[in-house]
Amino acid sequence: MVERKTTYPIDEQFTSRWSPRAMTGEELDDKQLLALFEAARWAPSSYNNQPWRFLYAKRNTKQWDDLFGLMVEFNQSWAKDASALVVVVSKKTFDFNGQPCVTHSFDTGAAWMSLALQATKQGLVTHGMQGFDYDKAKKVLAIGRQGKKEDLPKELQEKEELSDRKPLAEIAWEGGFK
Repeated sequence: MVERKTTYPIDEQFTSRWSPRAMTGEELDDKQLLALFEAARWAPSSYNNQPWRFLYAKRNTKQWDDLFGLMVEFNQSWAKDASALVVVVSKKTFDFNGQPCVTHSFDTGAAWMSLALQATKQGLVTHGMQGFDYDKAKKVLAIGRQGKKEDLPKELQEKEELSDRKPLAEIAWEGGFK
């Protein structure tokens, strides 16, 4: 596997996290899975609102079939080997006053990243996806132990590699947009 190169020194937790599709199907116990949600729980949020909600299903459960059925066929072709499926929902209002919370998606993204980094630390992989029935769920992601690239359908094998990121000059500017 190609090693990711950063422009500036950062902790390896950021570059070691990636989104493979090949997973082993090995089951996770509650302690392993709930530790991911615990990490997400500590993410920062506006007014400490914590607008994220996680609905999950472990493989070989009735709930698994419910969440698995939300996905498009393409995602089902690889997510069938995940250990868990998680729907991430972002509450759009504040708990304390019912008013709109304009940062709900930003805050929920911070929680998802906390979950993804904790998964990496535990030797797990996560893969967020958008190919599902939006009328039934907001976002589905898969969690599991990394499997072999060769176990994926042929069209996915070539995509099963670390991806690079845009250079800092394309995403950060001092003062304002250039």
